[in-house]
Amino acid sequence: MIKLIGIVIVAVGFALRFNTLLVVMAAGIVTGLVSGMSFHDVLTKFGQVFIDNRYMSLPIILTLPVIGILERYGLKERAEELIKRAKAATAGRVMLSYLLIREVSAAVGLNIGGHAQTVRPLVAPMAEGAAAAKHGELPKELQDEIKAHAAASENVGWFFGEDIFIATGAILLMKGFFDSVGMDVGVWDMALWGIPTAISAFVLSWLRFKRLDRRIARAVKPAETRSNDHIA
Repeated sequence: MIKLIGIVIVAVGFALRFNTLLVVMAAGIVTGLVSGMSFHDVLTKFGQVFIDNRYMSLPIILTLPVIGILERYGLKERAEELIKRAKAATAGRVMLSYLLIREVSAAVGLNIGGHAQTVRPLVAPMAEGAAAAKHGELPKELQDEIKAHAAASENVGWFFGEDIFIATGAILLMKGFFDSVGMDVGVWDMALWGIPTAISAFVLSWLRFKRLDRRIARAVKPAETRSNDHIA
């Protein structure tokens, strides 16, 4: 049972909101040590895993500096200005559009989004810009809520969309599990039943985004009324 101490470290670290990377690394090192591995062997395993998965990790490592440079030279500001020109745009509609694109692309095996690559520099600023264009400057609480919903649109779109693609890791993992317990379930069957789940997730997200737009309107309207009364 002592070998499960890594799970405890992860749970405690996340609960205390420590750095995620440090918590996971600490859990891996401690688990390796209590399992009888030397510290050198543990570090060797870390390096081996990185080398084996370098083709997956290198795009992330190379993407972050590019996104950082684009943000430094005004990517977020240009995104906000662009969406403000769309009169019918709202924060909810912007995020719903991204959710649709993310879900459909994931369903055909394309990974064209991500928190660091798309949500932070584009989706969240565009949603905030759409809300600001309609209601003016937003309070900090509403800005944070829009950012949270933008992150949720990424999670929902990718999570439920990828379950429709038969070659995704989640489908293959379930296929392997069912085979191990003697259940004959095809990957096409699992992908087929992922479609109604993805549609349900999209509809529920649409309702949540509509409620967010209404909350923004209600929260900003009293401030606008007070401002007009002061002017009068």
